[in-house]
Amino acid sequence: MSNNDSYVRQSILRWIVISIFVIIACRTGYLQLIDTQYKRMAANNVLRYEVQYAPRGEVVDRNGEFIVQSKECYDLMVVWRDMDKQGFDTMRLCNVVDISKEKMVRELKNARMTPRAPYLIKNYVSQEAKLRFEEHNYPGFYTIKRTVRQYPRKIGGNLLGSLGEVNDKDIKNGGGEYKMGDYIGRSGLERAYEKYLRGKDGVKILERDAHGAIKASYMDGMYDTLPIPGKRITSTIDVRLQAFAEELMRGKIGAVVAIEPSSGEILVMASSPTFDPDDMVGSDRGNNYMRMLNDVQKPMFNRAVQAKYPPGSTFKLVQGLIGLQEGVLTPAHAYPCHGGYSYGKKKMGCHPHASPLDLRNAVAQSCNAYFCYVFRDIIENRKYKDVKEGLDKWVEYVNSFGYGRKLDSDFLDEQRGYVPDTEFYNRIYRGSWNSYTVLSLSIGQGELGCTPLQMANLAAIVANRGYYYIPHIVKAIEGQDSIDRRFYEKQYSGVDAKYFEPIVEGMWKGANVAGAGTSYRAYLPGWDVCGKTGTAQNPNGRDHSTFLSFAPKDNPKIAISVYVEHGGFGASAALPIASLLEELYLTDTITRPQMVEQVKNLPYYLPRRYQNVTKK
Repeated sequence: MSNNDSYVRQSILRWIVISIFVIIACRTGYLQLIDTQYKRMAANNVLRYEVQYAPRGEVVDRNGEFIVQSKECYDLMVVWRDMDKQGFDTMRLCNVVDISKEKMVRELKNARMTPRAPYLIKNYVSQEAKLRFEEHNYPGFYTIKRTVRQYPRKIGGNLLGSLGEVNDKDIKNGGGEYKMGDYIGRSGLERAYEKYLRGKDGVKILERDAHGAIKASYMDGMYDTLPIPGKRITSTIDVRLQAFAEELMRGKIGAVVAIEPSSGEILVMASSPTFDPDDMVGSDRGNNYMRMLNDVQKPMFNRAVQAKYPPGSTFKLVQGLIGLQEGVLTPAHAYPCHGGYSYGKKKMGCHPHASPLDLRNAVAQSCNAYFCYVFRDIIENRKYKDVKEGLDKWVEYVNSFGYGRKLDSDFLDEQRGYVPDTEFYNRIYRGSWNSYTVLSLSIGQGELGCTPLQMANLAAIVANRGYYYIPHIVKAIEGQDSIDRRFYEKQYSGVDAKYFEPIVEGMWKGANVAGAGTSYRAYLPGWDVCGKTGTAQNPNGRDHSTFLSFAPKDNPKIAISVYVEHGGFGASAALPIASLLEELYLTDTITRPQMVEQVKNLPYYLPRRYQNVTKK
């Protein structure tokens, strides 16, 4: 071997040794100066971080009465490493915190997978159980205070919504705001105003001794942070009116929505059937959720903003207004009705009344034939090249009244309903159709679908003579100067204010002049109630009952819509419910207890598809 070869090998070996020392030095420097992993691990051996959960914001009604409150409960936590494995009495702890032995064993097995980390054994531990727990010594176990919802009035399940534990998607989309074990609004007001209600959690750092026992707060609490409670929300709801609406709708399927026309504030939003919001809190939440999920009556389905109903005869108000705006109708214009409207070999029937009628009396009497004439005159107007162009113009007007689109309320689950257009009918009839083909639209039937919120909003538009404020359920938020500015802006329909008076007069006449219309049961002495009944045809059973109203006629304070599935005539089921709610709101009393009993005992024919039949 030459001296040169020996030198090369020595050089290579030298560089290898130098490289190894450099790598070790760099790694040591990184661990000491940059990487905090081991520092954290060391700290975790002597420190315990306890989350201090922020109380969720409470909710009151428009008069300051509590609708949603928070009460104390506790999470039972364990750190597996700190447990006394030999002296641990499983059954005694199970009895103290009311948990089955099987669940305790299962959760401890899971806790063992991450022995240094706190692990949740049981949530919703009551204050009484927590006090019993503190009477004994369970090394490794401790409780964390948090709050859960409680509902003093037991109302508004669909309106208020519920909470649920966050999942991976919530954490990913939460921008670092959420961690496992947190709760988030899943529906209703809880979901819509989550960012205001949730608050911000704090942390408490405790120091442990060599045996894992807690000595004291770390650095006398210097690094602790206090939780910041969620904001209190003042809702627009009148809690007494809401409770009464739910009482009147009990045993029925449908919805009630009432709005203050001058502000767009929702006074009532009752969906029936509903549920006790307390059922969605506590250890039985999962069982209750599955029970309601499998209920064919869908109590968790908020019909007020999600159901798509045919509006029926209440929609005649829109037809009359469009006809006036388009110039194809005047208030004095009269049309005949001989038991309905005949076209070809078909006939759209109508109930008996005087004939011919002008616009005011046609609204009061809810004449089908009258509005068939009006609808055809609108879409066959000669200023349009054909009926298809006329229908699209009609759709534009209908959309301006809030139909066929979302109203942009603060209900995130709000649906748009449906208004068929030329494209729809061209697709269905391959371009071959005319005004007779779509005649059912004239009386709010056919493919038309709308939510009870949209119908109540129509009542507000007519009450205001042409405009509305976007309906909303929050009046004020603690610490905020105002709510979203969109709720303060007027939204105008496509019809001028001057055309609303004859429609309003027809609604007033129907509710205030005996024998002059279909809404007389809604009469309240001195309050100039304006109303419009609707009986929506239903191919799957008994007709739906609906009623739309506002009062007083001038400077209206309430606009309301009631929809009762399979309730029959509009004056039979929906009207008395609306009238009683108007009376309570306007007069602060009920003078017709017999009507209350009639509503509660109204014969109601529940279709088989809504009957919870257990299969054997």
